[in-house]
Amino acid sequence: MKEEQVIEIFKETGVLQEGHFKLSSGLHSDQYLQCAQVLQHPIHAQKLAEGLAAKFADLDIDLVVGPAMGGVTLAYAVGLAMEQKTMFTERENEEMTLRRGFKINPDDKILVVDDVLTTGKSVREVIEVIEQNGAELVAVGTLVDRSNGQVDFGVLTESMLAVDVKTYDPDDCPMCEQGLKIDKPGSREI
Repeated sequence: MKEEQVIEIFKETGVLQEGHFKLSSGLHSDQYLQCAQVLQHPIHAQKLAEGLAAKFADLDIDLVVGPAMGGVTLAYAVGLAMEQKTMFTERENEEMTLRRGFKINPDDKILVVDDVLTTGKSVREVIEVIEQNGAELVAVGTLVDRSNGQVDFGVLTESMLAVDVKTYDPDDCPMCEQGLKIDKPGSREI
């Protein structure tokens, strides 16, 4: 799938939002990527998942794992495209863990997927769970990389789209200076 096709799908589904946002990192931005907007459309989600899965077609993958919430639907869709088992991790007492009877085997070769890569915190938490279970992290995939190349997991990392979204320290935020109402759309605080 070409980048232009990804952008078109994102525009059509309202993924890129504009306003005044407080990001999970605590920084502020005038743009926010809400991938849940595209993931609510199964046809678009599956096209994107197939495009992401294709980036890892030459790798030996046994299991696709995503962090709750952003990686749940995407892990399922990528797993479907790869015809591999999928599961998700979730936080319990503020710690990422496996629940619901999910089990990672020591010989599993794992692809971790998430919707948006910013700081890499959620993916790193999933990687810790993988390591605790003695499995092998093979690669990481995301729909959107907005980390500006600042995140390295030590394995192949691919995204459907890389974007540069400007962020501001709250003390130097031009939207705050204008008195614009702030929205906190993310699912966690760092």
